[in-house]
This record gives sequence, C-alpha cells and structure tokens, in this order.
Amino acid sequence: MNDIEKKIEALLFISGEPLEIEKIAEIIDIEKEQIKEIIQSLKTDYEINNRGLNLVIFDNKIQLTTNPQVSEVIEKYLQKTLKEDLTPAAVETLAIIAYKGPLTRSEIDNIRGVNSSYILRNLLIRGLIERDVDSHKANAFIYKISFDFLRKMGLGKIEDLPEYQKYHNL
Repeated sequence: MNDIEKKIEALLFISGEPLEIEKIAEIIDIEKEQIKEIIQSLKTDYEINNRGLNLVIFDNKIQLTTNPQVSEVIEKYLQKTLKEDLTPAAVETLAIIAYKGPLTRSEIDNIRGVNSSYILRNLLIRGLIERDVDSHKANAFIYKISFDFLRKMGLGKIEDLPEYQKYHNL
C-alpha cells in the first residue's frame, strides 16, 4: 500500500461518513482522476483479499463500511455495546447536542476538541440523536436530539431540559 492509499484510507476511516472525491483530492492535493483510480484499486484490494471492510462508491462519494460477511460479529458487538451505559464522552456529546444543537459534526468536534465520529455513530444507533442533511452547508449533516431521547428523558420538548435557555444561548 502506497502513501496516498494510506492517506485515503485514513481519511475514510476518521470521517465515518461518505466523503466526496473532490474533497479527498483537495485534502491530499492530487488530481481527482488519480484519486478515482486509487480508490478503485483499494476497492479491488478489499474485495480480492476478502477483508472485514469494504469501500462503497456512490454518487461521487466514498465510504468505508464493514463487509456484510462479518455482520454477525458486528451485530453481537453492537448488542453488547447498547446494553452498556453511555460513556462519559457519549454523555458529553449528547449534552452538547441537546443544549447547543442542532450542530454539524465539525461544530461538535470543535466544542469537544476531539473527533466525535464514533460517538455520534453510537448515539445514532441507540436512537438518541438524529442526523439530517444541513441545508446551509453542502454535503454536511446536522445532528439533533431525537424524539426517543425526549421520551426517555420524560421531556415534552427540548426546552424542558434543566437550564436550557442559559446553556443554549452561550
């Protein structure tokens, strides 16, 4: 695996969301066509070597996903994880979204000072947050509290959170 392949793979992993080919090309500073060739090569490598990961290419976007052949172990992991309490980092992220949301992932990352992709995925799986397309930023998502979160917390609306106005307006 060459350096450019490593960089693309790392970007796809850390993103946790589909990335546009143009964005990858801009970040790595190489031509879009070269990125397309490398991505196709990576995709073929994953398939030939029957790895636990796949590359999904759709509508000029690429995402690193798990191979359906390992779905049983992924499901087992998720079931075990969902039975556990939320981690302090997950509670922090949930509080940020509840009091300051809706927010993009980059806004959440900026507030927390670390990458939040994994935690956001976990909160989405648990049904505590929702993800929608951000109408103000192309190819971005916004994260907001879900109806299920409100129900589980016994709230009629997000503004019913303790000291909501105080923290929302910070």
